[in-house]
Amino acid sequence: PDGHAATMAMRQRAEKRAAAGRSAPYRHLGVTLKHGGSGRDYGQHLLKNPLVTVAMVEKAALRPTDVVCEIGPGTGNLTLKLLEVAKRVVAVELDPRMVVELQKRIQGTAHAPKLQIIHGDFIKTEAPFFDVMVANIPYQISSPLVFKLLSGPPFRCAVLMVQREFALRLCAKPGDDLYCRLSVNTQLLARVDHLMKVSKNSFRPPPKVDSSVVRIEPRTPKPPINFVEWDGLVRLCFSRKNKTLSAVFTTKLVLKMLEDNLKTHCALAGRPLPEGDIRSVVGGVLRSVGFEEARSSKLDIDDFMQLLSAFNKAGIHFS
Repeated sequence: PDGHAATMAMRQRAEKRAAAGRSAPYRHLGVTLKHGGSGRDYGQHLLKNPLVTVAMVEKAALRPTDVVCEIGPGTGNLTLKLLEVAKRVVAVELDPRMVVELQKRIQGTAHAPKLQIIHGDFIKTEAPFFDVMVANIPYQISSPLVFKLLSGPPFRCAVLMVQREFALRLCAKPGDDLYCRLSVNTQLLARVDHLMKVSKNSFRPPPKVDSSVVRIEPRTPKPPINFVEWDGLVRLCFSRKNKTLSAVFTTKLVLKMLEDNLKTHCALAGRPLPEGDIRSVVGGVLRSVGFEEARSSKLDIDDFMQLLSAFNKAGIHFS
């Protein structure tokens, strides 16, 4: 019995140590990096692999005249490499402790005049002017950051470190398992290339999953399309991406929404409502483009453009 009790006590102590290890904060240059638990979690995973840092800078193909934007510079490992090449670097950092550490690291060096640090949340603040973005971004802001970039002022390209599955979604093609609304919307506005896979061991502390570096190059000019309405259509289509479009568009809820939108747009334009009930109007649109049995998971951007155009011609809108 005594031996059993001692074994149980040892096991309990081991479990406590393991749990403490999982939740223990990491320290980097005197700054505690916290994940989970109470208090502010900035989602920081600092890139420690110099080979990856160099590769990201090379893939950005920076010019000596470029202004580069970096989101979440942390303690400046990537920032220093960018300063060696670019005319100026604008670093946007939310964590005040990291702002201080970055200032300390750059202060008194030849690169100091080339660095501007903005203390704030990139998603909530007005984006600074830049030619290229190079960043190891906090994973929780990946999607809003990409769409803020693509809906904002023009830039040449962005080289971003993101969670691997997010990268695969960005690059997915029709028929791929991960093909989704994110894939369609991003590829409408930009060319996206997967550059390299990065092991989770390249970070401190290591995240739970591997990462990837992607290159996003905005299309110029932007496609002549109302993006809010486009996204309304795509969101609806991918709500059940493996169902036929006929099944997606003929549910009671969707028909009611489309009918309300149709009445509103006809009233605003001073036009009479089209003949027939909404179900027959929607069915006619799908037949006109041959998409009754089509599935969103297999449609490409040209297909969605054709579908939106056909709906609009029939007076049906998605915004």
